[in-house]
Amino acid sequence: MRTTPVSQQQRQEILALLSNGLDNQAIAAEVGVSAGQVAAIKAHVTMGTYSAGNGGDDTPDAEGEVLSAVDGMGFALERDMERALRDNIEQLEARLTITDGGRQHVVPSGKIDITASDERGAIVVIELKADTADREAIGQILSYIGDVSVSAPQVRGILVAREFTPRAVAAARASPSIRLVRYGYHFTFEPVASGSQTTQPKAAEDAKAEDIVAQS
Repeated sequence: MRTTPVSQQQRQEILALLSNGLDNQAIAAEVGVSAGQVAAIKAHVTMGTYSAGNGGDDTPDAEGEVLSAVDGMGFALERDMERALRDNIEQLEARLTITDGGRQHVVPSGKIDITASDERGAIVVIELKADTADREAIGQILSYIGDVSVSAPQVRGILVAREFTPRAVAAARASPSIRLVRYGYHFTFEPVASGSQTTQPKAAEDAKAEDIVAQS
């Protein structure tokens, strides 16, 4: 999904919150933007493009250059998330079965990350966001559900993200067909022997899921 540009008002709010010491995720949730957009603005504060509390109208292009790099990392993470979830779909929900043949399903509104079915035979549309999901992500998954519902009697959606803005949570409450799930990581450590020496422990990431809004 294409990122909506940050407005001048949002930029000023972000700069003010940065000066108060809030982290990127907290600011993103407060202002209703992505953490990547906050990171882009923070980077230009650090580089002196403009000072905290003084972001002018001529800065969006500079922010966009940094944001494109941040978004590129997010896109790579979403691909990794998709691969991991396809291999471990039961971690998201018990008795889900992937039905898209291992490829994103194309519908009029776009590409569905993962399409599955549940134990009752309902189609489950799964959308992945590497960063914070705002209400636009709710609209995105609802459009996918609408496309699929043309040929399927029962369709629901699961939106997986690192965090959700209050606006996304509020929108999901009004959409009984959508469930929000926050993903996270925990680490395991395994010693690796090299000759007669033992190297530093190697970290492996395992995903975990946590419901934000669950509605039947």
